Amino acid sequence: MGILLVEDEPNVVSVIKRGLAEYGFEVSVAANGVTGLQMALDNDFDLVILDVMLPVMDGIQVCKLIREHKQAIPIIMLTALDSTENIVSGLDSGADDYLVKPFKIAELAARLRTLMRRKNGDILHKNNTYTINDLELNAESKIAYRKGEPLKLTATEFRLLEYFVKNQNKVLSRIQILENVWDIDFNMGTNVVDVYINYLRKKLEKNGAAKLIHTVFGMGYMMKDKDPDENTK
Repeated sequence: MGILLVEDEPNVVSVIKRGLAEYGFEVSVAANGVTGLQMALDNDFDLVILDVMLPVMDGIQVCKLIREHKQAIPIIMLTALDSTENIVSGLDSGADDYLVKPFKIAELAARLRTLMRRKNGDILHKNNTYTINDLELNAESKIAYRKGEPLKLTATEFRLLEYFVKNQNKVLSRIQILENVWDIDFNMGTNVVDVYINYLRKKLEKNGAAKLIHTVFGMGYMMKDKDPDENTK
């Protein structure tokens, strides 16, 4: 995902660029408002992060001018001023969201993904991103997030999670899971599916997060936002 960051503070630029790279974002940088405006108009960025206080041309002006030419591109404004007047001014200029400095990179990344969901639609997006509850999985970048935080998954755990999210609300038997995740003939007496689902559940439900993978007794497993019925747990 290509992002334009218009920010003149080198330390802030370094932190944002390095932090967002860990979430799979590619960030281009403009150090003043005029350069940022030109880059936004000349290129097809997926999203713009725009500081309010910029040299040459401030963020409010830049935002208004971008909006005159590009209505669909999401814009999030960064401001060190958290007064209602400043926030309203930014939103009235055409920004979709704002974030007050200082902020955590995880929150910024979560807001960026939210803006892209609004643009591309919910559940399945053009960039192969799937969501359920506060879980988000990108099939291209091979990264999954829970509550905006990246999950540390092994390659097998990611394949298992991907199979579940692509088949959410469906009951999946152990044989189906073995055939689609491992793609190898296993001894049907093996408990590898149960073991890996236990691993995955622990990571998904860390810090009290809601259960998403449910056991359907006598049938297999189902990924669903809530318990499917009384025969599951």
